[in-house]
Formats: sequence, C-alpha cells, structure tokens
Amino acid sequence: MKKAGIIGGSGFIGSYITKAFLNHGYQVKVSTTDISREDKYEHLMLFDHADNLYISELDVTDKATLKDFVSDCDVVVHGGTPFILDVEDPKTQLFHPTIKGTENFLEVINNTPSIEKVVFIASVAGWNTNFPFPAGGKNFNDTFDENDTRFTSTESHPYAQAKFIANQTVEKFIKDHQRLPFEISSVSPVAVMGKALSKREDSTSGGLQHLIKNKIVPNDFIKALFDNDVPFAIVDVEDVANAIFKVATTQGLHGKDYLLSSETYKVSDMHAMLNNKKPKENPGIVYKNDLAKKDLGIHFKPVKDTLNNYSN
Repeated sequence: MKKAGIIGGSGFIGSYITKAFLNHGYQVKVSTTDISREDKYEHLMLFDHADNLYISELDVTDKATLKDFVSDCDVVVHGGTPFILDVEDPKTQLFHPTIKGTENFLEVINNTPSIEKVVFIASVAGWNTNFPFPAGGKNFNDTFDENDTRFTSTESHPYAQAKFIANQTVEKFIKDHQRLPFEISSVSPVAVMGKALSKREDSTSGGLQHLIKNKIVPNDFIKALFDNDVPFAIVDVEDVANAIFKVATTQGLHGKDYLLSSETYKVSDMHAMLNNKKPKENPGIVYKNDLAKKDLGIHFKPVKDTLNNYSN
C-alpha cells in the first residue's frame, strides 16, 4: 500500500484530497500545526478507510520535522500555505512561511529517496497576482491560459505576491535540477468554492462565500468586489481535489502547472446563486481549463451547482 503525505490535508481543499487518496487505497499522512487541536482534523476520522489515516504535527519552516514527515511517503502534496486577508505583518505572516517553507520543502524532498511524485497546490496568483482583477494589459473579458505571460505587481495583496514568488522558486528548482528521480507538478486553482467537509468556520473560501451571500463588507477588498461587480473565476473544491489526485498518480507531467477553473460570474450573480436564485447573465470563461481537461480528463462542475451546494 502506497503512502501519500498531504501537507494541509485537514483544510478546506486538503480534506477533499485526503478523502480522495483514502478512497483509492492509499495510506494517508496528514499534517497539522498543532496536534492537540483535534477540532482541526477530527472530521477526517469519519471518512471511509480512516484506519489508513495518520495525523502528524508539522511546522513547514522546520526542516527536521519536515524531513520526518515525508521520509516514508511515495507521494507528497504540499498545500499548507497560510491565507490571511487582513495581514498586519506580511513578512512574518506570509512571505516567510510561504517562501521559506517552499525552499525547505524542496531541499528535503530532494534528499528523500522514497518519493515518486510531488504536487504543489499553487494558486491563480502564481499566474496573476491581481486576481480577481485582470492581469496587466488585459481587461475583465480577456481570456487567460497557460500560454500567457505570468503577471505580478508589488501593488497586489501580499498573499498573492508570496504565492507568485513560491511558484518561481519551484520553477527555478526544476530548471536547476535536470535529473530528479521524481516528478514535480503544480495546480493553480482560481477561487475555490463549495461546501466544506468539516464544521470548521475558518476557511477563506467559506468566509468569502458567506460575505458575498449576505452582502457583508468588512474591508476594502470586499468593498471593491461589490462596487465593481467583479467577474470571479470559480472552481469547485471537489474538482480541485480530483485534479490533484490525478496529477499525483499520473506520470509524464513533470514541470507542468495547471490552471483549474470552471466558469466566471459577476459578484452580483454569485450573490443570487448563493441565495438559490437564478443569475441574470450567462457565465463567461476567463481562465481557461483546456490543458487540465486534455491531460487529466477533468470535467468541471457548473458554478451554479457549486454555489448551491454551499448554500444547501
């Protein structure tokens, strides 16, 4: 029985990934930052095949614990990046754990002989740090795919900038190590939405869906979304997990970074669908998913189903 290590495997996306690997006959090791906080991961124990589940405490900035975590894994999925919207100290809260954690992880996996496949859960921010606003030189209706030039700006949110730099760190590592004994692939989802598998209320996705559903405006970022009726590219959380499992278990994808996206709707129509009403406009396609559909055979759920699932 092969073992998959899921860094961040009890979070919003991570829980679906953990479930997918358990359902496909893997032993699964899930990281937690504080093993005494059982409320963070107790929902995983209710999954089918949970007897093949292991919980391990991990600090991604500590190479010793990171080495121990991945030491017996065949597959490792890295999705443990903190998301903080109202950030007070970008350097310590975002840049250091995101970038240093990525650097440490790359060093450790390069010295772990059991590993066959590594998957990074990156972000659309690795392609465009202005998301959900357009990349420089584009407008709201222009499409974006893996052939486009990546865009970053120092005016973007620190989280987006940190994810962009982390993505560049991974790309440089791949370029500098031409004969790796394992494959590295990445996925870059747009706004990930849907229903959580846990009762936790601290997920960024759940919080955003709650704010849009109820038209709550706690900060300038959310205000800008409503004021500009911003078109949002959305992808279902279960589709993201399925894509990650497929990437993790498919050979020949080394160095690829897949945009994961379904349809795009304006915030006003997202508000309507989150309240089980019909959208006024038809969906658009901004971030294209052709490469993921071609290589991975993924069929992305309609956004209406995703948002209704959250509301219900």
